Amino acid sequence: MNSNYQSNPLIDRLPAHLKQYIKPQNYEHYSAINQATWRYVMRKNVDYLKKVAHDSYTEGLKKTGIAIDHIPSMYGMNRILKDIGWAAVAVDGFIPPNAFMEFQAHNVLVIASDIRQLEHIQYTPAPDIIHEGAGHAPIIANPEYAEYLRRFGEIGAKAISNEQDHQIYQAVRSLSILKEAENPDLKAIEAAEMKVNELQEQTTELSEMARIRNLHWWTVEYGLIGSVSHAKIYGAGLLSSIGESKWCMTDQVKKLPYTLEAADQGFDITKPQPQLYVTPDFAHLSQVLEEFANTMAIRRGGLSGIKKLIASKALGTLELSTGIQISGVFTEVIEHQGEAIYFQTKGKTALAYRDEELVGHGTNRYPNGFGSPIGKLKGINLAIEDMSPRDLKAYNIYEDHHVQLEFEGDIHIDGKIITGTRNLMGKIILISIENCTVKHQNRILFSPQQGIYQMAIGKKAISAFNGVADFKGFDLITHQSSSDERAEPKNEAQLQLEALYQQVRDFREGKNKTISRHKVFEQIQGSFPDQWLLTIELYELAKTSSDEKFALEIAQHLEDIKQRYPEFGHLIDDGIALVEQAVTIK
Repeated sequence: MNSNYQSNPLIDRLPAHLKQYIKPQNYEHYSAINQATWRYVMRKNVDYLKKVAHDSYTEGLKKTGIAIDHIPSMYGMNRILKDIGWAAVAVDGFIPPNAFMEFQAHNVLVIASDIRQLEHIQYTPAPDIIHEGAGHAPIIANPEYAEYLRRFGEIGAKAISNEQDHQIYQAVRSLSILKEAENPDLKAIEAAEMKVNELQEQTTELSEMARIRNLHWWTVEYGLIGSVSHAKIYGAGLLSSIGESKWCMTDQVKKLPYTLEAADQGFDITKPQPQLYVTPDFAHLSQVLEEFANTMAIRRGGLSGIKKLIASKALGTLELSTGIQISGVFTEVIEHQGEAIYFQTKGKTALAYRDEELVGHGTNRYPNGFGSPIGKLKGINLAIEDMSPRDLKAYNIYEDHHVQLEFEGDIHIDGKIITGTRNLMGKIILISIENCTVKHQNRILFSPQQGIYQMAIGKKAISAFNGVADFKGFDLITHQSSSDERAEPKNEAQLQLEALYQQVRDFREGKNKTISRHKVFEQIQGSFPDQWLLTIELYELAKTSSDEKFALEIAQHLEDIKQRYPEFGHLIDDGIALVEQAVTIK
């Protein structure tokens, strides 16, 4: 993590494994072309969205300090966001979904500081500052929506992924980096797109993360609000896309009432969405989210929860009924009559209670995994966790006593009890046993040569979730920046073009009125005849200076571009209309 960034109290409280994704915004790296791209999209969006977006959008632009003419700075945004209880950080493009949601749970808005290339001005699958800053930031000024976003992050961060989710994340991240490179490798992009499509077309059971990611897409990114017949936009993907914000309002896009069924509806980030979901109000979003949370392993636990942890092949946590938490990579579960009776992790594992690591039971103690039975002793209705000290003594579960325990499902434990650990409620949560052998039927699960056996106590698994219980006990700093993959030296033509954009910008902002606009136009015609956005910016200067003859000459050049590149036609027409309207936020 690069610590050279503007912080505030909310950011200061973030755990280290989230801070690793934060990077300085490096505002000075934005070129005049980047600024012009931001300005065009914002002017176009504000002009159109004030008619079709939820009222919170235009109000939020004012509250969050998002300007039309300048790419926002994190420092400026944070000074204003703190008044509504949020903060913003710049990150390195795509970050893992769980990390993204965990930021939200901390009331921190994640903003990819990169900006789309001019060629992708209408839409980019890569996260960029237009999408994050102009899409996500304004709408969180609405308190009901802001709480939904925070709660979504809190629940989503605990969603369990599977191996395919990790593969899709890496493939999409690679594709976005390639697409937004200044000199894109078309063959590499084609190969990356094929990889993404191949992974998305694989038919596997949707993980919790895949399902909650669908909910995120159809609400936070592409949500509509109101009624099916009269909907308005609130999703950031629509708010930041000048193409899709218009497309979604047509009858070609099917509008559906938002329900939990949206969790099973996938999406393709490379194409316009054929259907969208409409929530009647922001409160309804939270209702559906709670319905979804009730289906998750964090609330259901059990055998299915452990199986989800195993399928994830990633760090996860299992919580037993006594409150003891086991964090590690789960590899096996033994079941009996539909119930989990024994689990096993591999590699570094830690034990915790109420998200605090138990003293002496961190990864140093369990570098090679941890296993323990779950359930009741055979033929005894009273679970160990519910036994009083007198009960424990009656069953010989007592310090310095040799014990032979048989759990339901044929799990046998034989050894000498050293001591027990209790929770705050007085329930025993862990028993240390020496000279211990653990068996399932004839299979040895633990032998005396492995040292002292620690038996976690719990009659059932009540919760299973992604990540670890206590972050302090694990080294989670693994992120590698993608910035170097995109940084390429600019050629002379690029530098010359940026200089022309800067001259036009300086003239408009009154920083340098000595620039010859006619000379700039000659350079455009001679060296950059296809630069429609620069030409529109110059057209604006001519119109605002009431130089109608010059404006007419520029307009003719724009018509020539439209003839050569019909795909730019609507962008040019919209740009000219914006100049005529002189759009501002009222």
